[in-house]
Amino acid sequence: MADFLYEDLLPIGDDPTEYRLLTTEGVSTVEGPDGRTFLSVEPEALRLLTETALHDISHYLRSDHLTQLASILDDPEASGNDKFVALDLLKNANISAAGVLPMCQDTGTAIVMGKRGQHVLTPGDDEKAIARGVYDAYTRLNLRYSQNAPITMWEEKNTGSNLPAQIELYADTAAGHENSYKFLYMAKGGGSANKSYLFQETKAILNPDGMMRFLEEKIRALGTAACPPYHLAIVVGGTSAEFALKTAKYASAHYLDELPNEGAITGRGFRDLDLEEKVLELTRQIGIGAQFGGKYFCHDVRVIRLPRHGASLPVALAVSCSADRQAKAKITPEGVFLEQLEFNPGRFLPEVTDAQLDAETDGVSGTGKGAAVKIDLTRPMLEILAELSKHPVKTRLSLTGPLVVARDIAHAKIKERLDAGEDMPQYLKDHPVYYAGPAKTPDGMASGSFGPTTAGRMDSYVEQFQAAGGSMVMLAKGNRSKQVTDACKSYGGFYLGSIGGPAARLALDCIKKVEIVEYEELGMEAVWKIEVEDFPAFIVVDDKGEDFFAGVSTPTLTIGKRPGL
Repeated sequence: MADFLYEDLLPIGDDPTEYRLLTTEGVSTVEGPDGRTFLSVEPEALRLLTETALHDISHYLRSDHLTQLASILDDPEASGNDKFVALDLLKNANISAAGVLPMCQDTGTAIVMGKRGQHVLTPGDDEKAIARGVYDAYTRLNLRYSQNAPITMWEEKNTGSNLPAQIELYADTAAGHENSYKFLYMAKGGGSANKSYLFQETKAILNPDGMMRFLEEKIRALGTAACPPYHLAIVVGGTSAEFALKTAKYASAHYLDELPNEGAITGRGFRDLDLEEKVLELTRQIGIGAQFGGKYFCHDVRVIRLPRHGASLPVALAVSCSADRQAKAKITPEGVFLEQLEFNPGRFLPEVTDAQLDAETDGVSGTGKGAAVKIDLTRPMLEILAELSKHPVKTRLSLTGPLVVARDIAHAKIKERLDAGEDMPQYLKDHPVYYAGPAKTPDGMASGSFGPTTAGRMDSYVEQFQAAGGSMVMLAKGNRSKQVTDACKSYGGFYLGSIGGPAARLALDCIKKVEIVEYEELGMEAVWKIEVEDFPAFIVVDDKGEDFFAGVSTPTLTIGKRPGL
């Protein structure tokens, strides 16, 4: 019989995080029985911490993340498109850090995980105080309300506050943690959340070759809809499916970086640093790059091995996207502390950006402004289509003129009209359609943060809409299905990829006017008309049936060089 052994399943080491003090108010110590000291925390401290954390992660990034973006600009192996995306994301971070425009228009589901020490005292419902902090952040800041309450099984209504949040509080009984209340705050947008996957596998993949073949297939399938470069997390094993998925989410936020680097008979989880390096190299060879071809599909990879039941092998994948929104926090007898994020991202920008990069044109997919093909959207649709038809997939474009904005609910309503025998709305015949939904518009600005949403959600509408003369040019983020490629080939349409991530920069620099066209009652899901100037895009699917992503989606056992190298 084996000896009794116990070790925490996820034994995280010392926390190297740099914190800043928010306040000492609402926090005190009281003496209890047996000479024990207790930490008393008022609800206001929890509310203030939550509101501040959600403000910070909506506007600031970690310095390490910004360092990784800046390093792409200096890498001679990075493609021109890698560098163009990285530079745009750095510019976006600089704009967002002013605290007005959030870095992404999808300001996410608020997720709060807390670990409460045994000697922490609070006077009531901690979850309610934290939820109030979420409410205050989303209603006071220029964020977006994305939470839909189910009224019936089929009917939903936006809550108008971004509540409910996902709040999970746990008891922390570890020695030395008695008087601490620790937190992880996350804002998880739909695109990133939708790239969390669980696969129920078998021991057949528990070998180096089998695992790499499996991972290559799944990593390629992630696509670009969640705005790479990614922080990719892979969890192999787990005492349950849900534990594997939750571990992957925490790992993608670098919350588990201080795990041990080797296993033990206790069954503890550990990081496999060797496999992390191998998988990172895999992501750099498959050619997807930072959205439009190249090396930087991922910034880094975390691989965590967990124990498992002998009859079960869950494998979980999760990503944190270019809006890498999370922060640690803690309440101790010394006060309320929040992770110090980077308040000055401008220091990561090159001293010269546009002028320096203009000379580096490298064809139409280079990083300089001179490399982009200018498209005048004020021209008739037939002329726009004829101009786009001159250029191959992966061509970088600069769009100027009117766009119509419509996404999920608007598409469903227009489909209902077509099904009833009505005509396609003229605005979808005359103008390209941008799949997007804005955050709140700050006072004095034309637009709130207004980046693209995931194109794939509109795939089922394309054939019917193009047959009716609409959606001939579509603009969004991520890859499309074969039915979209087939429709574009049949009807002469195009799908243009917008850079996923720089929503604040697009709002400040590119979007000059926003007006409601139809369905005003839908809020951010309404049909809008916007005027854009030098709006960056890439041809992803053309009228000849070519799809840029088709060339990088099929797994191979032997990884060759990235296209273009």
